[in-house]
Amino acid sequence: MRKWTIASALLLLCILSLVPDEGPRFHAKADGDADEVVDPPKVEEKIGAVPHGLSTDSDVVKRESESISKRSLRSSGEKFEFQAEVSRLMDIIINSLYSNKDIFLRELISNASDALDKIRFLSLTDKEILGEGDNSKLEIQIKLDKANKILSIRDRGIGMTKEDLIKNLGTIAKSGTSAFVEKMQTSGDLNLIGQFGVGFYSVYLVADYVEVISKHNDDKQHVWESKADGAFAISEDTWNEPLGRGTEIRLHLRDEAQEYLEEGKLKDLVKRYSEFINFPIYIWGSKEVEVEVPADEDESNDEEESPESSSEEGEDDAEKSEDEDSDKPKTKKVKETTYDWELLNDVKAIWLRSPKEVTEEEYTKFYHSLAKDFGDEKPMSWSHFNAEGDVEFKAVLFVPPKAPHDLYESYYNSKKSNLKLYVRRVFISDEFDELLPKYLNFLLGLVDSDTLPLNVSREMLQQHSSLKTIKKKLIRKALDMIRKIADEDPDESSDKEKKDVEKSSDNDEKKGQYTRFWNEFGKSIKLGIIEDATNRNRLAKLLRFESTKSDGKLTSLDQYISRMKSGQKDIFYITGSSKEQLEKSPFLERLKKKNYEVIFFTDPVDEYLMQYLMDYEDKKFQNVSKEGLKLGKDSKDKELKESFKDLTKWWKTALSFDNVDDVKVSNRLDNTPCVVVTSKYGWSANMERIMQSQTLSDASKQAYMRGKRVLEINPRHPIVKDLRERIVKDPEDEGAKQAAKLMYQTALLESGFILSDPKDFASQIYDTVKTSLNISPDATVDEEEEAEVEAETESKGTEAEESIKSETGDEAAKDEL
Repeated sequence: MRKWTIASALLLLCILSLVPDEGPRFHAKADGDADEVVDPPKVEEKIGAVPHGLSTDSDVVKRESESISKRSLRSSGEKFEFQAEVSRLMDIIINSLYSNKDIFLRELISNASDALDKIRFLSLTDKEILGEGDNSKLEIQIKLDKANKILSIRDRGIGMTKEDLIKNLGTIAKSGTSAFVEKMQTSGDLNLIGQFGVGFYSVYLVADYVEVISKHNDDKQHVWESKADGAFAISEDTWNEPLGRGTEIRLHLRDEAQEYLEEGKLKDLVKRYSEFINFPIYIWGSKEVEVEVPADEDESNDEEESPESSSEEGEDDAEKSEDEDSDKPKTKKVKETTYDWELLNDVKAIWLRSPKEVTEEEYTKFYHSLAKDFGDEKPMSWSHFNAEGDVEFKAVLFVPPKAPHDLYESYYNSKKSNLKLYVRRVFISDEFDELLPKYLNFLLGLVDSDTLPLNVSREMLQQHSSLKTIKKKLIRKALDMIRKIADEDPDESSDKEKKDVEKSSDNDEKKGQYTRFWNEFGKSIKLGIIEDATNRNRLAKLLRFESTKSDGKLTSLDQYISRMKSGQKDIFYITGSSKEQLEKSPFLERLKKKNYEVIFFTDPVDEYLMQYLMDYEDKKFQNVSKEGLKLGKDSKDKELKESFKDLTKWWKTALSFDNVDDVKVSNRLDNTPCVVVTSKYGWSANMERIMQSQTLSDASKQAYMRGKRVLEINPRHPIVKDLRERIVKDPEDEGAKQAAKLMYQTALLESGFILSDPKDFASQIYDTVKTSLNISPDATVDEEEEAEVEAETESKGTEAEESIKSETGDEAAKDEL
């Protein structure tokens, strides 16, 4: 009996072994009404596979398309509810956190990069963890399925176990970025690299159904899927192609997000956001290539026909060539579309290397890729540095060779910056107003920080306290870089230094570089002096200008101070529309005679500049066209003022019509009889002209800022002397009053002011011309005789009528014929 029992058991086991397992056959849909039995796809290894293993055989493709069509979770999967915080977070992300939907690709590539970082780190101690073949290639792959509206992102990183999928995709605060940084700061543990977090949920900006297929070395391959409806499911993956190791994310795109199925769009996004990721990023793309195919006989015969007019020599040559090529098949070139993996991020992140290891050619190439300018010109200068402390970051700054044509057209309205912010080599934004001040917005470069949070929007990161620290260090480094251009320019050195430079170096590339920089970006330095009080003195050292002693070349404030006369306490300057005009200004007469140097400021922004740049190296600035000019003490000044006291008092009364504040004896004139200066804190003549030319200027408000006008007279000039003698004899002399008025109006013009009544001034000039030509003041203009005018008008009218009649008669004759 025992023998029969054993035999029966063995027979039963054999029968059961022949019956297939029905367990994995049930991949029914969650809807309940679609519970149908389907066979799991059988994947034959390496059969029909696309390179790097993102393809499946035809059965799998068919089965997947059927599964996707209903956009529902597999009933075979284990169902889970999202953590309450995750549901709220997803709602925030989808509706408000990210202002730009393009950001989802940045987040997924960032997560993939973290996963690759993790496996690479582990492979340092265990080389076998990478595996062999394709599994050992640390890369990111992007593939499109336009037919099914699927976008796939695949990495060969650390992958996730079933527990990782539940914990990291169902709960919050397990990001592979922010959590990793926090962990590193406390214990230096790298376990959190490669795990998903907040950024992952940005996929629901563009997708309504997401699958995450992942394989960890310590677990089987699983699929995580969700519709962002509060639940997700995880099941063991027995139908997709084995990944080997890593993660693939499939986004089933919404109808309104079909633009992300275009190769060009994805390439642009990778170039913009993930250009400097450490690992290669490939896209399965199409391109047209020329291939040779057999040509039709009819086409080949047509090609062989030669013109009848060809020479005998040509025919002989053709016959020879035909004999030689008779055995070769005829071919033609046609264009075919081929598919292959295309590398998208071939530019290296040079800022991660030591500046000593990077060559000049590499910096130039990197600048061209950053500026999207592939010309031959090199950047004027660059600064590559690492900042340490509370906020750690790496940065590369470039001074472009030329200024953009619209650099100052929308200076205060433009929000675009040429400085890109990266967090762990992932592009965040180039619209940070607080990262660099506007006056430095001509600089190109990037900042890459490992301590800033990644999984937040630009608007939130803008308020991060670390940005203030970054900004402070960037400004200092930027100004040092510009200062270096001047220091290395031989033209900027003194005569003694120039000789040393010429002896020590034969390189002329840097000669004149700072002049070139100033011509392109000098206005930015001036705007910086106006806007940045903290760095005003640093910027003032970069200021360049021409002066009465610069011989047509640019000079600096330091060079000006080195040439100052002994006892000179002020830095003299004058503003105007051009250097040529200022060189002839009467304000410079006495200064030139006493060998004082005067700075020429001819840019309209200079007027605003000098309202903020009050002093430099304990030297005050003095506008020589304003009150308060001191050129040393003169013992005769008091005597002159006293002797001309009656004239100045009389002249002020004579000019009461124009609200002249005062008339004084001048210490700045040499050959000119008089000049008009303004009060120390009011507008200069040049500033008045600038403000009056403004489109939206308000004349009523300008009256408050207009400087009080003071007429300064030259006591040594013969006209002034004669006028004094005349008024001593007769204070009511009309000729003297007219002369005083005319001299004042002339002085206004010569001093740069605009006359309020040019007609009155012109009339006085004409009267003066009459007097010089001995023409009677009562002489009038001859009037045109009316009779002659009428006669001319009548004669012209008669001629016109006769012409019309003759033309009409000719037309009538033609009609009769």
